[in-house]
Amino acid sequence: MGTAGLSEERKIEEHKILDTSVIIDGRIADICKTGFIEGTIVIPEFVLEELQHIADSSDLLKRNRGRRGLDILNKIQKELDVSVLIYEGDFEEISEVDSKLVKLAKVLQGKVVTNDFNLNKVCELQGVSVLNINDLANAVKPVVLPGEEIMVQVIKDGKEHGQGVAYLDDGTMIVVEGGREYIGNMMEVLVTSVLQTSAGRMIFAKPKLLEKAQ
Repeated sequence: MGTAGLSEERKIEEHKILDTSVIIDGRIADICKTGFIEGTIVIPEFVLEELQHIADSSDLLKRNRGRRGLDILNKIQKELDVSVLIYEGDFEEISEVDSKLVKLAKVLQGKVVTNDFNLNKVCELQGVSVLNINDLANAVKPVVLPGEEIMVQVIKDGKEHGQGVAYLDDGTMIVVEGGREYIGNMMEVLVTSVLQTSAGRMIFAKPKLLEKAQ
């Protein structure tokens, strides 16, 4: 009896409720494909309605985003080996979709999956668990340590005098001291420090050839 109770409890905890922004973003389908997200993916009817509303927008950009979201949902439902529940209930006394999501998470004792910073904060304040895929993306970026050497292409000016800016394949920004004169060139740089911020990771480096000249 105890075991049945435990499995039942575990089942309740495994509801992952998708918000509109994370569906449009699209990375959720790839994450589901890897098997890292367990349990039942919950797509609330009110989120579907919001997506359809965006897909019917007169604004081309919004329309494309909405249609992309619907395509992603279709992929999750039809192509991926995940359990999907369309939650048909609504909380008519609540008008905001974000507030409905928080309420639903409490009802299902589930977790909200989002990439929306504000919704993340609201969930935290309300005591609702959140899976923020931006946090996941930052967590799985390759670790670069001070003292490592990497090949980069300096592509533009930095904020400070003489700096150049390059990017890793995953979008991490590299600020190259004295790199301004090498804009457009591939070069080897030496990592001097790594800064982790809520917006992601920033790497500071200096050209390797300057190192040799010293």
